[in-house]
Order: sequence, then structure tokens, then C-alpha cells
Amino acid sequence: MINPMDLTGSTVLVTGASSGIGRETAIFLSSLGASLILVARDQARLDATHAALAPGRHFVFPFDLEQHEQTVGWMASVAETTGPIRSLVHCAGIAMTKAIRFMEVEEMQKILSVNLLSALVLAKAFRSRQVRAQPSASLVFVSSTAASVGYPGWAAYSASKAGLEGLTRSLAHELSREKIRVNAVCPGWVSTQMTDGVSSVLSEEQLAAIRNSYMLWPGTPLDVACAIAYLVAETGRWVTGTTMMVDGGSSVRGGSQ
Repeated sequence: MINPMDLTGSTVLVTGASSGIGRETAIFLSSLGASLILVARDQARLDATHAALAPGRHFVFPFDLEQHEQTVGWMASVAETTGPIRSLVHCAGIAMTKAIRFMEVEEMQKILSVNLLSALVLAKAFRSRQVRAQPSASLVFVSSTAASVGYPGWAAYSASKAGLEGLTRSLAHELSREKIRVNAVCPGWVSTQMTDGVSSVLSEEQLAAIRNSYMLWPGTPLDVACAIAYLVAETGRWVTGTTMMVDGGSSVRGGSQ
């Protein structure tokens, strides 16, 4: 039986692969036959992800995605080692719960730098013909329901994720002539190291409100990884410029991450 999500022979670069959604995505894509390029800052945690991958030709490249001026050249050097990259999945991101009156400009800049500016620079690097596979390729960003559902204390985070979704639509237009599909997935609250950190500053009442917002149930990183795999594989070959909600129906009720 033909598996329409078979990724054998495809090389996929995943940022934020050291934990959470990025790690789960890398593991799941490897089970579909993909060759993985794991990217994050922490070598030891990347090595742990590498050890969890299905057997195959995989690579570990520690890199700080805030080195924006170096990103284009760095990705070109990665492709020289790995061969052409078919898909790039940008999972790396940071969150901070802080009222705007207490948030410093440097903190705002940090969130925008990691969550949004890095996505712009990665897209610029990926579109190079020396980097991406021909004739078709896929770029997937990880957004959040916070892009469309406002929460106090998350102004900078929400703005960065809303920016990602605007970026997705614009790049889908611009890069379609180069046969690059550009999409985003929009998770609700899933348990990761990042969300656990946010949970630590929320009250029990606030956490209960989040749990009760789901039509189905709170999700897991694997739920998001499956949606990403659909967009990366041939199953998503006629999908571009879209943001896929993966949130258990919470955004319909107006609550989630």
C-alpha cells in the first residue's frame, strides 16, 4: 500500500529540535523516512533528540537563530554537508507572561527576534537555489492561537505569532513561482518545556480555564507534529498560504495558548 506521507529521500531541517514540538516533529518525521537536520542552541539536548530518531541519515547543527546576519551563510554551509533541503520547519520560539507596563524594550525585542525575525531570515536562506531541493519544497512555521485570541500579559508573544501568520501569507505569494509552499500550524496549549514555564506563573483558576476551553482535550506535541507532517509530505502538495488550526476546537470558544 502506498503511504502518501512517506518522506523517504527527503531532507527536513527542524529548528527548536531540542525540546517540545520541535523534538516531537523531528522524531515523527524520521519515522516517516525523512532525513533530519536538527537545529537548536543546546548540543546535549540535540544529541538526545538524535538518539530518539528512527534509523537514518541525520545531522546535528547547533546554531543560535538570533545570529541573523550569519543565518544565510550558515544554511548554505549546512546544505553543502547534507545535500539539498526539501523542507524547513521552524518550531523554535520563546514566550513570556508579563504585563506591558512592566515589560522592558529589550524583552520585547528578544521575543520578536526569536519568534519572528528569525523566521524571515530563515525563509531568505531557504529560498536559495543552493539550499533547497528542486523542483518543490515546503516551509512550515509554528504559530499559536495567541495570534488571534488575545490574553493579558502576552502582547509581545501574540504580536510575534500574528506576524508569523502574515509572513506565511505573503511568502506563499512570493515564493510560489519558485515552487515553495509556505504554511503555518497554529497549536493550542500543549504541554512543553515552554508552556510549563508559563504555567508556573498562572493561578489554578487560570489553568482550569485553559483546560476547560477545549471542545476535545488538551493536545500533545505529537498532535502538532502530525499536522506538520501533513504539510511537509505530498499530502499537502496543493496547500499553501494557510494557517492550520490544531487546537482541539479551543479557538472556537475563544481560549487557549
